[in-house]
Amino acid sequence: MATPVAAVELKRPTPLRLPQRVLPGFGLTLGYTMVYLSLLVLIPLSAVFIRSLGLGWGHFWDVVTAPRVIASLRLSFGASLIAALINVIFGLNVAWVLVRYTFPFKRLVDAIVDLPFALPTAVAGIALTALYAPNGWLGIWLLSFGIKVAFTPLGIVVALTFIGLPFVVRTLQPVLEDLDKEVEQAAATLGASAVQAFARVVLPALWPALLTGFALSFARAVGEYGSVIFIAGNMPMKSEIAPLLIVTKLEQYDYAGATAIAVVMLVLSFALMLGINALQHWALVRHGER
Repeated sequence: MATPVAAVELKRPTPLRLPQRVLPGFGLTLGYTMVYLSLLVLIPLSAVFIRSLGLGWGHFWDVVTAPRVIASLRLSFGASLIAALINVIFGLNVAWVLVRYTFPFKRLVDAIVDLPFALPTAVAGIALTALYAPNGWLGIWLLSFGIKVAFTPLGIVVALTFIGLPFVVRTLQPVLEDLDKEVEQAAATLGASAVQAFARVVLPALWPALLTGFALSFARAVGEYGSVIFIAGNMPMKSEIAPLLIVTKLEQYDYAGATAIAVVMLVLSFALMLGINALQHWALVRHGER
């Protein structure tokens, strides 16, 4: 017997339910983000600019172009650049060994890489000074070759290299772990040497991470203070870094002069970081096209 049409229950499709967001909507989340960044970053940095405006443009220019200030800025940025480049080269080597090889006490070596993160910078400065001083374990040996490290700009580079190494290693490690070894093997089967496989296959994939590690190491080195003041010697026009000069002006109650130097460091650091981020974006786009 046929079932009446009226008795047939029509099944309505169950309405789709959108998954609930873990965080609030975009508007509320963006609002919290901007308030948080404003309280921690934008307002303090704005205060630095506002305080330096009290000097007037003429006095501001005289302060930031003084020979002592120029020398300290040149030393801070130059030593930071050299230290970041050294960390890119040797940090890549350390990350490669930790990812690609198995050896005794590997976990211990991996933990030692993080030591500059946990070690107070003043302790690092004292340790490096004791090690590289003219009567230190390494300093006395290097001095026999005419190389003086402590109380020279070279000592500053050593200290900045020490505190910046973990940034490069920890940035490169995840990328190397995700890099497929079969790509290198395929390049080898096509006749590429080890150097060619690294230069044409591995290195292009590592460029964005290398630039990120370089930027982090450079940014950390520019503002470093504790580990440098002990090994630098702090001689004006020779081994005095810009952060120390800012502290010196603060101790002399020259707050406007200190903020003027801080503004110059902030502007130069932001410009360099912006350029590095542009290079990183270019490397990502280029790697994506390949």
